[in-house]
Amino acid sequence: MEWQELKEEQQLDQIKDLSTGEPVVIFKHSTRCSISSTALNQLQRSWKPEEVKGIKPYYLDLLSFRNISDKIEDEFNVRHESPQLLIIKNGSCVYHASHLGINYEEIKKQLFA
Repeated sequence: MEWQELKEEQQLDQIKDLSTGEPVVIFKHSTRCSISSTALNQLQRSWKPEEVKGIKPYYLDLLSFRNISDKIEDEFNVRHESPQLLIIKNGSCVYHASHLGINYEEIKKQLFA
């Protein structure tokens, strides 16, 4: 996966704008959590770029950028969890999953729904 690192709150405006043309994925990861590491590894092993062409996945390190996670919670009206994956379309969160509920097949289905 070619992650775009989410390090600045202003990137959320860019994500909203980008999501009007194509869905955007945000993965919120806690580097100290084994469940988060497992979910991230499963997603990375399953991700097939040819199946999700044009999708930009963003990666947020929660321990370094908790302020951005708080802003995501406010902007997209989704309660914070970790790990957590959100799909943004047309500036809104249309799908989110957390913990081991993060499943590539379901993500793929939601991306193209």
